Amino acid sequence: MEDPRLVLKDKTMLDKAEYLGFWDKETGQREGIGIQIWSDGSKYEGTWKNDKANGRGRLLHADGDIYFGEWVNDKAQGQGVYIHSDKSQYEGTWINDKQEGDGMEMWPDGAKYEGKYKNGKKEGKGHFWWADGSEYEGEFSENMIHGNGTYKWNDGRVYKGTWVKNKMEGKGHFTWMDGRKYEGEYKDDKKHGFGVFEWPDGRKYIGNWEVGKQHGKGTYTTVEGESSEGIWANGHRIQN
Repeated sequence: MEDPRLVLKDKTMLDKAEYLGFWDKETGQREGIGIQIWSDGSKYEGTWKNDKANGRGRLLHADGDIYFGEWVNDKAQGQGVYIHSDKSQYEGTWINDKQEGDGMEMWPDGAKYEGKYKNGKKEGKGHFWWADGSEYEGEFSENMIHGNGTYKWNDGRVYKGTWVKNKMEGKGHFTWMDGRKYEGEYKDDKKHGFGVFEWPDGRKYIGNWEVGKQHGKGTYTTVEGESSEGIWANGHRIQN
């Protein structure tokens, strides 16, 4: 049964947008199903309440982007899908026109992210797959890898530890496909501080590192199991 308060009509708005849909006869506001087209070519199709987009609807932007999902007072809010003109897309929850909560992004090259968002950015725990086969699972902040997480390269290398703004920093464990492994401190993506490096043939270095190289006091163990202390500088032993 039709709502007697509503009337269907076509109207040009103050901003020269064209609206075709239902109106509340008593309040003079958009109410129910309607379509609005703006002068730049963007268009909204969906439900209205209290003169604003509320409920479910689709917005076609002038640049080709599309959002369809839930709306609250002219803002994307609730569950929705946003498809960019380059075919990348986000599917998940929104608050006040921004990605918030659980969501998933996909890109045309095959890259994909599943995880948490806050204020339109990746924030919290998530899983990112790159087009080259590399992947990261762990914490994000402000769209960057930040906190604790594991990164797996497509050549078999694996780092598990802490990150700061997309770089290995703090304590971590790094392994290579050939059996090499390092456990210790990192700074700016490089071994820095105290760490232990082991080779697959049994050799081992325990000591200090600087900018990715042995630097300072350390103990070196040979293949035969003999250990000796020494001083290193830029990766070279300079003093026993």
